[in-house]
Amino acid sequence: MLRISASMAKLTPLFSILTHSHRPFLTSSSTLKHTFNRCAFILSINATINTLAAQTPNSRDNDNSSSKGTIKVSARTRRKNHQESPEGILQKQLNNCSKSGDVIQALNLYDEARKLGVVLNVEHYNKILYLCSVQIGDNDGDNDNVSVSHSGLERGFEIFQQMLNDQVEPNEATFTNAARVAAAKDDPDMAFELLKQMKNFEIVPRLRSYGPALFGFCKRGDAVKAYEVDADMIESGVMAEEDELSALLEVSVEVENEDKVYEMLHRLRAVVRQVSESTLKIIEDWFRSEYAMKIGKREWDVEKIREGFVRGGGGWHGQGWLGSGQWKVVKTNVDEDGTCLSCSEKLVSIDIDPKETENFAASLSKLACQKQPKANFSHFQEWLEKNGPFDAVVDGANVGLANIAHFSFSQLDYVVRQLRELSPSKRLPLIILHMNRVTGGPAQSPNNRRLIENWKKNGVLYATPYGSNDDWYWLYAAVSCKCLLLTNDEMRDHLFQLLGSSFFPRWKEKHQVRVSASKRGVSLVLPPRYSLVIQESANGSWHVPTVSSDDPDIPRKWLCVTRSMKNSSHNLQTSTSTSDEEEAVL
Repeated sequence: MLRISASMAKLTPLFSILTHSHRPFLTSSSTLKHTFNRCAFILSINATINTLAAQTPNSRDNDNSSSKGTIKVSARTRRKNHQESPEGILQKQLNNCSKSGDVIQALNLYDEARKLGVVLNVEHYNKILYLCSVQIGDNDGDNDNVSVSHSGLERGFEIFQQMLNDQVEPNEATFTNAARVAAAKDDPDMAFELLKQMKNFEIVPRLRSYGPALFGFCKRGDAVKAYEVDADMIESGVMAEEDELSALLEVSVEVENEDKVYEMLHRLRAVVRQVSESTLKIIEDWFRSEYAMKIGKREWDVEKIREGFVRGGGGWHGQGWLGSGQWKVVKTNVDEDGTCLSCSEKLVSIDIDPKETENFAASLSKLACQKQPKANFSHFQEWLEKNGPFDAVVDGANVGLANIAHFSFSQLDYVVRQLRELSPSKRLPLIILHMNRVTGGPAQSPNNRRLIENWKKNGVLYATPYGSNDDWYWLYAAVSCKCLLLTNDEMRDHLFQLLGSSFFPRWKEKHQVRVSASKRGVSLVLPPRYSLVIQESANGSWHVPTVSSDDPDIPRKWLCVTRSMKNSSHNLQTSTSTSDEEEAVL
C-alpha cells in the first residue's frame, strides 16, 4: 500500500499538465460539461496519500489478525462468488459492451455502478477507457457515431481522474488508453506526456504505448516530434515494427529528410526484411520524387563500401545514397539464382555471424529448460553432444503428416533418404519424433519397426519423452549443429514468439527445408540461394521484396530501383567489378 501511495504522488504533475495546458484539449467541444478542478484533484490526492500513510504496520497487522479466523474456501467457490458479486456482474457487462463496441452503454453502467457504490477495479476502468479511446477514431462521418465519440471524449479523462481518486493504481493499459483518447483528439503532445508519466510511475511501456504519440505526430507531419518519440522507444528498449517504421518513413519522405529515409530503409531491412504493399508504395513514392533525384554521392570511397559489405555480412553497405540523377523504379521478379529480371543484378545470400548463432543456441537452451522438464532437455543435449553433429535435422511428426491425413513412415523415410543424398558426408539426418510416434500406432507394423530400429542403430533417431514439446528439440538441434532443418512448420506460434529475436527469421530463411507434394510425388524445397531481404548494392541500387504467400510456386514481387551511372565518377563497369569482388570476399 505504501508503494501505491508513493506512486500516486508522482501523478500530480500529470494533471497539472491536463488542467493548466494552454492547448484546447478538453475544452474544444462547446458541449463539454466535465472539466478538471486542479485544486480539488490535488486535495483528493493528498487525502489519498495521508490515508495510505496512516495505515501503520500495527493497523495492518490488526486487519490481518482479524482475518485469521475466516473460513477458507476453495478457488472455485471464490471464483463463483466473484462472478456473482456486483463487481463480477459489472465486469461481464463491460466485456459485452467491449465486444459490441457500445461506449454509451458502458458509460451508463459506470454511472449506475458509482451510484450504487460498486467498488471498481483497474479492469473495470481499463475496459471503459478502452471503449472511449476506440470509439473516438471510428465514427466514419456518421452523426450518431460522432455523438458517441464526443461522449467518450467528454468522459475519458474525468473517469481517469476518478480512478486515481478511488486509489486504484493504473497500469500500462490505463495510460495507453488515455493516450489513445488524446491522440484521437489530434493531440499527440498530450499522448506523449502521458507516456512520460507512465514511465515516472515505474510502469514499463510496450510498443502499443508509443503508438498514439508516434502515429499522431506522423499524421500531423511533425517529423521532429516523431523522431523524439522514436528515440524514446529506442532508449526504452522497445523495438519498432513495420507499422511504426512505415509511419516514420512516410513522414521523412514528406519533409524530404533523406538521411532519415535512408535510416528507415535500413531499419526495415533489419527488422521487417520483406515489406507490405502499403510500405512498398511509400518507398516507391520516395524514389519517384523529384527530391530523390537530387540526392546522392557522385564520388565515393570504394574501400569503405567494401568494408561495409564485409562488416554487415553482405547485401548492404550503409554508406549513404550513391550515384545521382533520376531513379528507375520497376516492379519485377527474381529468378531462383537471385538474378533480378529487370536490371540483371545478382542478389546475395547474407552471412550470419557465427557468434550470433552460438548466442542464439545458448538463449534457446535456457528458454527450453524453463519451458520443458529440465532433466529431459539436458539429457537430449548430452545425447546430441555424443551423437552429433548432423548435416540436417528432421521434424519427424510434421514431415510424416505433410499433405496427408495419416502419419506415414514411408513418406518420412523417403525424404530422409533425399536429405542423405544432399549431405556432404552422406550421413542420415537426425530424426526427432515424440515417444508416442515411436511406440504406438503405425510404429507397431513390422516394416516400420525395422525402419525405426535401423534409425536407432545408426544413432539418428531421438524420441522425445512424454510431457515434452518436440519443437524445442528439433529447433535446438538444428541451431546448435548449424545445419538444415526439414519442416513445413512456419514457426509462428507463441512458442517461437518467445524467442523475440531478429536473428531467428534470418536463421530460418537460410536453414529451413520444406516438403512439397504434387502428383509427381514428394520433393524438397531448399532454402533460397539469396536472402529475401531489402538489399543495397555496391553501385547504389536497391531491391525491396514484398511479403508473399508461403506457396513456393507463387513468385515474390520485388521493387528494383536503379539509376544511371553516367552521371557518376564511377562507371557501371567499375561498380559491377566491385560488386563481383564483394561476392568473392563474402
